[in-house]
Formats: sequence, structure tokens, C-alpha cells
Amino acid sequence: MDTGSLAITTTGPEWIGRAPHEELQPKARPLLPSDDPFYQPPPGYQHAVPGTVLRSRDVELAFLGLIPQRATATQLLYRTTDMHGKPDAAATTVIVPAGVTPEHPCPVLSYQCAIDAVTSRCFPSYALRRRAMALGSLAQLELLLITAALVEGWAVSIPDHEGRNGMWGAPFEPGYCILDGVRAALGAERLGLSPSAPVALWGYSGGGLATAWAAELCADYAPDLDIVGAVLGSPVGDLGHAFRRLNGTFLAGLPAMVIAALAHVYPDLDRVINEHANEEGRALLQRLERMTTVGAIIRMVKKDVGVYLDRPLEEILTMPEVQHVFDSIRLGATAPTPPVLIVQAAHDYLIDVDDIDRLADAYCAGGADVTYHRDAFNEHLLLHPLSAPMTLRWLQDRFARRPLTDHLVRTKWPTMFNPATYIGMARLAVIAGKVLTGKAMHRRPL
Repeated sequence: MDTGSLAITTTGPEWIGRAPHEELQPKARPLLPSDDPFYQPPPGYQHAVPGTVLRSRDVELAFLGLIPQRATATQLLYRTTDMHGKPDAAATTVIVPAGVTPEHPCPVLSYQCAIDAVTSRCFPSYALRRRAMALGSLAQLELLLITAALVEGWAVSIPDHEGRNGMWGAPFEPGYCILDGVRAALGAERLGLSPSAPVALWGYSGGGLATAWAAELCADYAPDLDIVGAVLGSPVGDLGHAFRRLNGTFLAGLPAMVIAALAHVYPDLDRVINEHANEEGRALLQRLERMTTVGAIIRMVKKDVGVYLDRPLEEILTMPEVQHVFDSIRLGATAPTPPVLIVQAAHDYLIDVDDIDRLADAYCAGGADVTYHRDAFNEHLLLHPLSAPMTLRWLQDRFARRPLTDHLVRTKWPTMFNPATYIGMARLAVIAGKVLTGKAMHRRPL
């Protein structure tokens, strides 16, 4: 048993609990989070402070669920907060480089995967595990970039930032899950991390959206964390606008899944769907909740959700109940306190660059230190790996506490034409080769 979780008191009743630890079970096939008792918090957890570890276990990792990696990860179930401010629990997967101890600490990176789905099959705590059946989950591909961060000597926390119920697109809650996941990682004694370690955040697309929420919320929600920087890769600044742009396109499945998720947390939106969507449309939303990201995209290619409604789609979208949802899930109301690097393709078919321009301007106007790489050549998918070398350099500077020279930095020169990109990509190619052969990371002694 790991007894790293001690007695915690809050303004409510006292909660005293031990955080049981499950040792590694080699070659065990993981259960889906929706079926796994590990994800169910113990009685009384509501009275623990956010970030308290409730239980932990060691798990095997594998690329695409098939190629075992040398690293052993530790998963933590911890107390966090939902979008309504009520107690909840979430899980994070933490990987620590070999040799790290409180006497030899390392920085901590919270990496937010593009979960972009409702089903727990896409949660990184499942998709990154050996023998996981998660074909179509984007998190499985992002293990390559997670490994690049580990090679830098950073510990990496990979939270299930959509919570236990897959609330993709919900406001606030992703930020709480991320920040409390870092607290849990720093507070878990068996991981050997320093409670005062510097912390950075990184995510792209759906992961960039979640990272932006954490960056906006950290000053008020987690002032105890030393967050030195946040990288917001194509962070979906306005989900309502994205819905209008993508509906009826090859990527129509993405906004449709967001609506399926938000109907569970916005009762008025659920009522609008029940009143104005036909039976086929409601059944489709239920099926989308069980699909992986790629599966939903394939299922919804070129589909217009308006055909399932009894009124014109634009009339539904302008209803006060729907507008309230779109307004509440839009980023930019609060400027982040840590420096931020925003990465966005000017010719992005998924995220409108104008939305990200406005987000960068809003953050700057609020006093944030913003480095905005507005890539003039790339598109959405290619920009993530091509911008990784630049992102890693920027994070290195933040962990080294090198000062930013300007309040707002805008760059447009395409990463594709920067020689430094290819030096970094060659290094990433070596890392990818080691991941593909299962030799990327040294196993950390337990």
C-alpha cells in the first residue's frame, strides 16, 4: 500500500484515507474506464482537497496498444472539480524519467492529448496502455511527442482532461482536471517529484483547448503551482463558430460529438435536442458517444445535422438556450498569468485562424505574455509535429526561466522553411524509431 495520501481537511467534514496502490500486472488486458473499478472514487472523497491522490497503480504502455514500451507509468485517481464547482474524480497517467528523486528533481509537463471523443476508449489512461483496443484514438499517436518530452528529462502527466464522463467541449472542467492532475503527481510520494517543481502545459487541437482552460484558470484555482508556461496548439477558441464551419464537411463528426457531450451537462440544450431533433438524429448522437474520434469522423463525412431537425439549423443555433452554451464554452474571458505560446496554421481547415487571432489579442489586452506563431504555410494536422521542435525549445526556455523579450511576439515564417525544424525533426525521427521498436524509454525502477 502507498500511504502517500495523508489526512486532509477542508471547510467540510474531515476526510482521512489511504491511497491504495496496485502493483504492475504484466500483460493484463485493460478494462475500459467506464467498466474499471479503479476510476470509482472511494466514499468520502468529496471532503479531500483538490489534487488528493485517491488510489494509484502501475501500468504498461504500448504504442497503438501493440508495441510495448520500456517505461512503466503510474496512474493516479485524484479528487478534482467538475464544471459546476462540485467534487469529482479524474485520472492521470504519469511517466517519470529514471533517477528522479526529491533530491534530484525534474520539471513537470502536463501534456493534454486530443481526446476529441466522448467514449472512454479514447481516454489516454486507457488508449496508451498495452493491449488497449483503441483504434481511432488520437492519443495513441501522441505517445511520440510525450516520449520527446521524456527524453528532455521532464516528468509527464497525461490527464483524462474530459473527466470520467467524456465531457468534450465543457468549460472549466478540463482546466480543473489538468491542474489537479499536476497536484496529484507532485503529491504522490512514490513518484519522487519535488512539490515545488516548475510546471508547464502543452496540448494541440482538442488538447490545446483543454490547455487553454488550465492556463486561464490556474491563477485563481491553483496558485500553489509554479506554472512557467503553456503551449496552446490550435486551441479551438470558439466552438460555436467551429460547429458552423465544420457541419456538412468531411469533419462534421467532430462538432456533432461535442453536441452529444454537452447535452449531458446543459439541460436546456438537451431539451432543445429532444424537442427539435427527430428519432434518427437522437439515435445518431447516442451512437457517436460510443465511437472513437476517427470512427465518428468516418461515420459523419459530409453529413449536415440540419436534416435531423424540424426547423432550419440556423434558427436552432440562434435560440437563446443554444447561444448560452456557445457563449459559455468560448475561450478568452480571462487572460492567462503564465506566458503562453499559441501555435496556429493560417490555412487551417479545422480551426478558423481569425478565431485564434482574436484569442491572442484578448489575452494580450488582458496583460498576458503571448508568443503567437501564426504559421503562414501549414495546415492543421501537419503543423503539430512540425512545430514540436519549436515548442520544445520554448518550453526549455521557460523551465530555465529565461525572460521573454516582448509582451506580444508574432511570428509568421513557416516552420517548414526553418532549418531548425529539420534538426528537431531528425531528433524526433530517432525517437519515433525507438518507440516503434519498443526501445524509446528506459524502465524506471519501482
